[in-house]
Amino acid sequence: MFKVTFIGAGSTIFAKNTLGDLLIDPTLKDYEIALYDIDENRLDESYRMLKAIQKKYGSQAKIIKYKDRKASLRSADFIINAIQVGGYEPSTVIDFEIPKKYGLRQTIGDTLGIGGIFRALRTIPVLEEMAKEIHEVCPNALFLNYTNPMAMLTGYLIEHLKINAIGLCHSVQVCVKHLFETLDMADDLEDVQWKIAGINHQAWLLEVKDKNGKDLYPKIKQRSLNDAYNKDWDLVRHDMMHRFGYYITESSEHLAEYLPWYIKKDYPNLIEHYKIPLDEYPRRCVVQIKDWETQRELLVNVDELEHERSEEYAAPIIKAMIFDESIVIHGNVMNNNYIPNLPKEACVEVPCLINKDGVFPSFGEELPFVLAAINQTNIAVQVLTMEAAKNRNRELVYQAAYMDPHTASELSMDDIKAMCDDLFHAHSDYISGY
Repeated sequence: MFKVTFIGAGSTIFAKNTLGDLLIDPTLKDYEIALYDIDENRLDESYRMLKAIQKKYGSQAKIIKYKDRKASLRSADFIINAIQVGGYEPSTVIDFEIPKKYGLRQTIGDTLGIGGIFRALRTIPVLEEMAKEIHEVCPNALFLNYTNPMAMLTGYLIEHLKINAIGLCHSVQVCVKHLFETLDMADDLEDVQWKIAGINHQAWLLEVKDKNGKDLYPKIKQRSLNDAYNKDWDLVRHDMMHRFGYYITESSEHLAEYLPWYIKKDYPNLIEHYKIPLDEYPRRCVVQIKDWETQRELLVNVDELEHERSEEYAAPIIKAMIFDESIVIHGNVMNNNYIPNLPKEACVEVPCLINKDGVFPSFGEELPFVLAAINQTNIAVQVLTMEAAKNRNRELVYQAAYMDPHTASELSMDDIKAMCDDLFHAHSDYISGY
């Protein structure tokens, strides 16, 4: 018997994707799914949704909801983490509205930039509490982190909290498929071979070849520039590919705010030209909250529920380790020379072999110099934020914000410091000790 604990189980759609993948697998027999969330109503909705999937597919899993996090973690073999500290209100609203007063605009604000920094600072104390419980009641569990900012939190879990963790994101596995479909190259997907490495949300498609080993990049770039491509979509990604040579795993609305070149108040034409959706994440949150009333009827208030296997890595990892089946996924891990020209303090996204013995990252190649240089600008922010959180050091938070590519391209250092102070004050319910 094995046990999977889902922390943040009130994320019902995500729980469906990850845990539903387990429940529809007939080869998985005797196991427990432990659900925990601070919101008991959302926890109950996810429980009912999973029970409906279980009934539809006849799963033998034991599904239990817990009011106590430590009890949910006890004897866990796998932990899936999907928490969001502070939620849309108040925290996401604060992360967008205070920077906006200083003239700093964002799109998503969950991975880097001022939004990513403060999301990490309010999440890390919760992870520290969780880590104490893990070391006590399930020290050998594999922690599957899905919470953003991915690199900062996964790096902190591994480096500072000594948790057996891997960070998981879905951008790598859908990267090539999405690119080919948007360029009307779906026929080339058969037996396509690709190589990706870098950091989370800024990993690079280093090679992409057909089944005969022919380089497909010339065709990709040609089609990107002609009428085969819909010029209304993902323009930042394509512009970066033409300027620096390689396609990036994450979408343009994310990518634009990790760089100093695209969101600039003195160049409003760039926002229009590249169709950059400012304030995109708050808009999504509002829509998701509104749509949940309808989704609840479809997902929760039903007797049986169908589920199609998702593209998330959690279930394949769990199954590989239970049955000793070797698979390769892309995960976020500390850089033990996996990318030699990125610092050892970085959390990198590289291929990882998974089997019953655990997670075995690999790669071992240097990135082209300019790609490593772009990654380094993001890594500086990530490492400084992790150090700031470890030491509860406000000066290091300022330094992380000073170093952020987008923030530094828009604001003076005095304004950056004042903005951070305003954010500390506004987030005081979640961030203390600085």
